[in-house]
Amino acid sequence: MTDNTPRTTPRSPQVFTPALTPFNADLTVNSTAFIHFCRWLVSQGAGLAVFGTNSEANSLGLEEKITLLEQLVDAGIPANRVIPGTGLCALPETISLTRAAVALGCAGTLTLPPFYFKPASDDGLFAYYANIIESVGSDRLKLYLYHIPQFTGVPISCDLIARLIKSYPRTVVGIKDSSGNWENTERMLREFPGFEVYPASEALLEKALPLGAAGCISATANVQPQLIDRALKAWGTPEFDAMQAQLKAVRNIFQSQPMIPALKHVVAKAFGDKEWEHVRPPLTPANPSWADGMMAQLRDIGFDMGVKGMEGMQR
Repeated sequence: MTDNTPRTTPRSPQVFTPALTPFNADLTVNSTAFIHFCRWLVSQGAGLAVFGTNSEANSLGLEEKITLLEQLVDAGIPANRVIPGTGLCALPETISLTRAAVALGCAGTLTLPPFYFKPASDDGLFAYYANIIESVGSDRLKLYLYHIPQFTGVPISCDLIARLIKSYPRTVVGIKDSSGNWENTERMLREFPGFEVYPASEALLEKALPLGAAGCISATANVQPQLIDRALKAWGTPEFDAMQAQLKAVRNIFQSQPMIPALKHVVAKAFGDKEWEHVRPPLTPANPSWADGMMAQLRDIGFDMGVKGMEGMQR
């Protein structure tokens, strides 16, 4: 399925949220709360990178993910605002989830490399991605690579990106760079013009947008989606700097704590629903020893999720 036609023009910069996954007390997925939360995120201007790292994606089963995707679309969430994480260690499962996303009309897939067998060569990783693309066999597939080597132990090199773009220019269209290494993000932006590069933090927007970044895919978009969306639209205006300062202040507070429990704690408080505190092991819920101080810090900088009228979401 090698396709040598030019790639599509990148979309306008936007924010995608690796949406948190709510669990019941028995640790089953609460799909109703998930749909309500995703609907709120979209209403705030965010797209949905469901089944990302901060979604506890690798604590979810394949069938759970497919079912949640189907339920999102059935509930009226626009599929063209959804880029689900589909990368799994088992190639057949990655293909199955990717096929489901394409069939539902999702905007793309965010695909981790297989992360068990290490080290992985560029040849092996190319074969992994090529197998996904060839097996799905659809020109509607838009595949975004997911580079997070501190978790996977499997980096996605610029040489591999160049090789994938050359072979599948209309399919391999972008990457999320969660490496935390600005030099790496900058290199991708400079070497691959037109390739959709998404930094994993809104704190990098002031450096990344001038180089053509596609926006960001950020954990803290779970709690400040509207401000990130507004900042992207305000880039190049005097208002951007003040927004960027606030975005950084919030991001810094969350980065100082275990990210997923911290985000769920704040969402639980904002929506008045303590069930949001649940995480699947090996994660543990927010602990008052640090959570109370975090909430005080957020109050001190005037943080507000802006969910008034949304409290008590149906569960």
